[in-house]
This record gives sequence, structure tokens and C-alpha cells, in this order.
Amino acid sequence: MERQLLRRGLLAVALLLLAGCDNQPAKQNAGLVLEGKTMGTWWRASLAGVDKSRQNELRTKIQAQLDGDDRLLSTYKADSALSRFNQSRSTEPYAVSEGMSDIVTLSLRIGAKTQGAMDVTVGPLVNLWGFGPDKQPVKTPTQAQIDAAKALTGLQHLKVINQAGQQWLQKDLPGLYVDLSTVGEGYAADHLARLMEQNGIGRYLVSVGGAVVTRGTNPDGRAWRVAIQKPTDRENAVQAVVDLNGHGISTSGSYRNYYELDGKRLSHVIDPTTGAPIQHKLVSATVIATTALEADGWDTGLMVLGTEKAKQIAEKEGLAVYLITKEGEGFSTWMSPQFKTFLLSE
Repeated sequence: MERQLLRRGLLAVALLLLAGCDNQPAKQNAGLVLEGKTMGTWWRASLAGVDKSRQNELRTKIQAQLDGDDRLLSTYKADSALSRFNQSRSTEPYAVSEGMSDIVTLSLRIGAKTQGAMDVTVGPLVNLWGFGPDKQPVKTPTQAQIDAAKALTGLQHLKVINQAGQQWLQKDLPGLYVDLSTVGEGYAADHLARLMEQNGIGRYLVSVGGAVVTRGTNPDGRAWRVAIQKPTDRENAVQAVVDLNGHGISTSGSYRNYYELDGKRLSHVIDPTTGAPIQHKLVSATVIATTALEADGWDTGLMVLGTEKAKQIAEKEGLAVYLITKEGEGFSTWMSPQFKTFLLSE
């Protein structure tokens, strides 16, 4: 998960510096800003009304929890829970945690609603194109290689079993490889928000990479302001600013995590249908949802679909969506009516 998420994580931190309370005058006991690394990206917690004497305690709790999430979801750690499932060649039910079950259940639901565009089984293709634990290829994969990897993918080959308080994953392809990096940040951000609540903190902005959750108000008693960046890797210019009002937000973009191969710019966003990086002009999809996990799942699926199909899905499902599309030398934007309710004027 680490290399795949790094650029996206750096983007999110840059935005939060603008979105949080850091540009406000310092106030005694107004709050804390804590940050660190996890999953190959950055986490950040802006906490209002929290005394600075708690910073070491809270930082330790946050880091320990996020390290646990990484041990659950990482495809880079051979001993993570997900890696052990991927390494297993058994097609019998495989016992997993409730958290893992929840993530895969939501991923399968969004996958079905996006006609397979959001597919957590595309791990073989992610690895083939060099966006997983494997090294980047030195030449473009052949169609035969792509077809072989595609043969090991498909949401229909994965299911979740819940029975008597126990959860299992089951695959009917021994070589099925699940990659949850597309929803890992959202899950960890929601988990971090729950940790704040458990520690008596009700006013916060927390993020893991590109996934953000807020609750309450900032130290000045105003809405937490979260920015969506313009789609470029050369500047941190703001495209739009929103007040999440207790919701989660996640952005998927094709303009940060990429590399050049055989004269082509290849995005980390893989289309399960073609088995190759996306080629359309949608460069950013932002989703606001009840949880960051749900937002993180939808933004990936919409990025794969492209602008027009993404609009159709957003309208059909009533999603709060903001799309940025490359148009000639510039960009065009589109937002659903549900997204407009979160928008703040600069």
C-alpha cells in the first residue's frame, strides 16, 4: 500500500494546512495538531478544545491504532491479515476480523453499483502495472500478460460470510488477490474519528491520506474548511472549499500517482474492463458521504468510469460528487446538487 498512496497523502496534508485552524492566531488550550506517517502516507488530527498536555498520550494512541490498521490491510507487509488471505490458495471460508468484513462488504456493494468499475480484486493488474509491491515494469505489459492477470480478477469470485458473530472471506479462485488500498484510507480515517470520540473529543478534523472526517467546529467556533486541490502536481491551488458537517470526504485523482513508460503517462487508476490504466479525461473525483470509507469507495469507481458515466451514477445514487475534467488547455468542473449543499464560497 505504501508507494501507491504516497503522493496522494502528501496532497491531502497540503490541503489540510489550508483547511484547518493553523493559519489562526495561537490560543491557549485552543487545540492540538498532531501528525505522523502510516500506510505510506500521512495522518493528521486537528483537535479543538484539547489541552496540549494530552499530545503525547493521543499521538501514541493514534499511531498504535493506525499501525494496527496497516497490519490489517497492507499488501506490502507479508504478514498482514490481507496478505495472509491473498497468500492462501484455499477456496474454503477464511476467518477475518469484523473490520475486514465491513470493508469488503461495502467494496462489493459499490462495485456492483458501478458495474464493476470499483473492483478490489484488481490486485494482479495493479501489480502488473507497477503500482503495487512489485517493481515498475521496464516496458509496457503485453496483451497476453494483461489477459492472464485479468483472468485472476472479478468481484464474482469473492464473497463475505457473516454467521453467529463470525466473519469469513471466501474466494473461488485460488489465485485471487485482493487490494484494499482504494478504501484503506477511508477506513482508517473513520477508525481515527471513532478513537477521538472514545477519548472524549467531539471537535476534530482527522485525515489519513486523501480521506477526511470532521465533527463540530474548529478552535474559532467556525466550520472546519476542507479544500479540493486543482488537478496539477505543480501547485497547491484550491479548486473548491467545503464544510463537511460531520461527513467524510475522499478524492481520487489521476494527476498525482503516475509514472512515464514508453512515452506514455500511466495513472495508478486501473480500469478492470481493459486491464490497463484509465485513458479518459476525468482527472479528479471527490465524494462526500456519511463515512470516509464509503466516500473512498465511490471516488475510485467514479474515476474509472469517466465523466459522463460518473455523472449518471452520481445522479442515480444521489451522491455528493465533484468532478474535474481535462478540457483542452484547461479544466471543466461539475458537481451534483447534493455536493452543492456542502460548498463554501471563498
